[in-house]
Amino acid sequence: MTEQFFNKVNKIQFEGTNSTNPLAFRYYDENQIVLGKTMKEHLRFAACYWHNFCWTGSDIFGAGTFERPWIQATGNQLQLAEQKAKVAFEFFEKLGVPYFCFHDADIAPEGNSLKEFHSNVNHIADIFEKEMDRTGVQLLWGTANLFSNARFCAGGSTNPNPELFAYAAAQVKHAMDVTHRLGGQNYVLWGGREGYDTLLNTDLKQEGEQYARFLKMVIEHKHKIGFKGKLLIEPKPQEPTKHQYDYDTATVAGFLHKHGIAGEVHVNIEANHATLAGHSFHHEIATACAEGIMGSIDANRGDMQNGWDTDQFPNDVAECTLVMHEILKNGGLDTGGFNFDTKLRRQSCERDDLFIGHIGGMDTMAKSLLNAAKLIEDAPLSDFVEQRYAGWQEKLGQSIMTGDQSLESLSKLVLETNINPKQESGRQELLENIVNRYV
Repeated sequence: MTEQFFNKVNKIQFEGTNSTNPLAFRYYDENQIVLGKTMKEHLRFAACYWHNFCWTGSDIFGAGTFERPWIQATGNQLQLAEQKAKVAFEFFEKLGVPYFCFHDADIAPEGNSLKEFHSNVNHIADIFEKEMDRTGVQLLWGTANLFSNARFCAGGSTNPNPELFAYAAAQVKHAMDVTHRLGGQNYVLWGGREGYDTLLNTDLKQEGEQYARFLKMVIEHKHKIGFKGKLLIEPKPQEPTKHQYDYDTATVAGFLHKHGIAGEVHVNIEANHATLAGHSFHHEIATACAEGIMGSIDANRGDMQNGWDTDQFPNDVAECTLVMHEILKNGGLDTGGFNFDTKLRRQSCERDDLFIGHIGGMDTMAKSLLNAAKLIEDAPLSDFVEQRYAGWQEKLGQSIMTGDQSLESLSKLVLETNINPKQESGRQELLENIVNRYV
């Protein structure tokens, strides 16, 4: 392809809150300093390869609505993948995102064997290296697709067939090597088929042990190759399977502790997956921070009227403000970032719609960052929470937490000193009103 695909779009610029230009940022000024760091450093935005360049806008009721000339049923698939790579980096560069993310099957055709697939991925990785050097765009994370090909219909690491387990291991090993070669900041494992559709044909104990062994091999390989990034599991309760083993963040944390690999693996939290699990985005982030496994974020949202993963662009500043507040309290994202795992709506079929969707998402997160920073500086929430739990820093609270008390000793204390505590207000409505003043 000799000419630019997005030839009517120039580099997206920050124009401020008074701008009416749909192809400009109103809040995301990458150089603005917030709590000692630039917005770019805080947010670490990434665009995904799969929805943006591998999806035609089709659904189960209709054909694709997007213009994606590199997606063809016939022709030289590797050359089409080369074209797709050029378009992707044109998009990343013009949008101004510092990172991108991919699955191995997103970037290269699988061919007729795993050996051919590896060769194809390596070929596109060569192009990535040149484009990354040219643009300065970096890799936030890579991963292997162990869910799309029919061979993975019963899972990868949890498959009943050990030969399939071995095939999945080989594919992950190569994807990790490529991610390491490209300087990826993280490596993600999403278990879309690591679960079950029916318990009638499933050995839960066996599959759990297989999954743990697989993760341990991934950890071993990370250290062997000297990969310094984080390993991330992406929780999701169901879809495509009825039940997936990485149901939510708390489930992942429990699994890591059970198998002795806590500290080696963190989580990549997707907002829409949180709501499918019956939680809020805020809850999943807070849980990850509390468990010490916060890694990275797939920034999107669902639709309250749909019961599936719609992957829409985030636009709820109130919720994202609370998410950013948790992240700032936790010290930031380290190697993680905000990857837009998002789909355009099928009717959004103009080429510049892809920019407009991302601009809206980036402005939403930037405005939320500013709100959260003010909440951190003024500290109305943290001051209230600190005061609410102040008793645990005093003599009785400390003696309980250090193990100096037992049920017997506490019972004796209450009876002898006539302790008779009364309820205290949690002030929920007051705190909600305070948050709304910042939003």
